Amino acid sequence: MKMQKLLNMVNKYMDYKKLSLLIIVFVYQTHDTFSQCALCKAAVEANLDAGETKGAGLNSGILYLMAVPYIAVGVFAILWYIQNKKKAI
Repeated sequence: MKMQKLLNMVNKYMDYKKLSLLIIVFVYQTHDTFSQCALCKAAVEANLDAGETKGAGLNSGILYLMAVPYIAVGVFAILWYIQNKKKAI
């Protein structure tokens, strides 16, 4: 039942052609990001083997980039909860 509601909502805002194109674009973009991971890893390993510390900074940057979407989702979930709690009262 929930899936049907979701599909009805998607039908209201975009047709299947646009949705298919959007999914294809996202899949294509993830292919590019997967191919770059080996390059980043090789660059960091070569840098650390040379005795430099740029690799540690890159690892910190990766953790920062990984955490931001989770923090954003958490903030929006809290705001949504507060809004719905106010409507219920």
